[in-house]
Amino acid sequence: MMVEFVMLVMGVALFFYTVLGGADFGAGIIEMLTGERSIRTISKAIAPVWEANHVWLILVLVVIFNGFPKVFSTMSIMLHIPLLLVLVGMIFRGTAFTFRHYDVIEDSSHRYYHFCFRASSLLTPFFLGMTLGAVILGRISPDLNAGFYAVFIAPWLNAFCIGMGLFTTLLFSYVSAVFLIGEVETEEGRQIMITYSKRSLIALMLLGALIMALAEWSGLALFQQFLAQPISLATIILATLLIPLIFRTIEKRQINTMRVLVGGQVAVIFIGWAAVQFPDFIRFNDGTALTIYNTAAGAATFRQLVIALTVGVLIILPAFFYLFKVFKQKV
Repeated sequence: MMVEFVMLVMGVALFFYTVLGGADFGAGIIEMLTGERSIRTISKAIAPVWEANHVWLILVLVVIFNGFPKVFSTMSIMLHIPLLLVLVGMIFRGTAFTFRHYDVIEDSSHRYYHFCFRASSLLTPFFLGMTLGAVILGRISPDLNAGFYAVFIAPWLNAFCIGMGLFTTLLFSYVSAVFLIGEVETEEGRQIMITYSKRSLIALMLLGALIMALAEWSGLALFQQFLAQPISLATIILATLLIPLIFRTIEKRQINTMRVLVGGQVAVIFIGWAAVQFPDFIRFNDGTALTIYNTAAGAATFRQLVIALTVGVLIILPAFFYLFKVFKQKV
């Protein structure tokens, strides 16, 4: 039960990072499309909370490092190129946002800050999605002697992983657009976010279907796996049923309701993917896999990890609630 508890906490942390951290990344993508009109709104929306959102990603990495060291080392070696690009993107994005937010002198340097913030907001989730695609697809080679391209390039540089990168990028911008509807102060800006939210949701549906097709073309029967699992099949149905409800709440501008529904939609997508992937962490091209059971650390390690996570959750969740209450509650 300790392993399952740790996985549950890690899954919840990954969900929060996708919704909250994803909304931050998506804001940079939206700013790339809308330009100068949205800079003030986006900076005001994410400035108080953007650093805190990375707590969830750090939690996921710490859990994998301590609880599943074989998984951590395998990903760090086999997928070091896309992961390095993710880390570089995070560093450049955070640096650019900090400089442009606190540099009160508006001069030519702000053009570089804006460009760096927007470009890294686009590329970071793209390579995150490609990394996730490589974990799902199962082309990672356990043989380090197979050659540089086969070991370090082919597992993530393919059509399916590119599709996953695009899906992650679009998902982040969709979540961000929905959240920003309640942050924009002008009617024109609010209408822009509403239009983008609707179009992004439609595009996500089409891209999801394309990813299923790319998986089949790549030799992964992903759609059949979703249909074979009752839980994953139920999540597809539920995520689809939420679409008209989300459209309706967006039209009526029911801010809190639409945010909850979008978060719920992301959650059911996560649950569906987890049901298909379980219990595998990483799938190799020889048919073997690193699972949560054959890579778990010793019982003593997990006991300490469970204690640390229990205490941590009791501290982090109330602290996050208070943070958002202070900075996001409308006066």
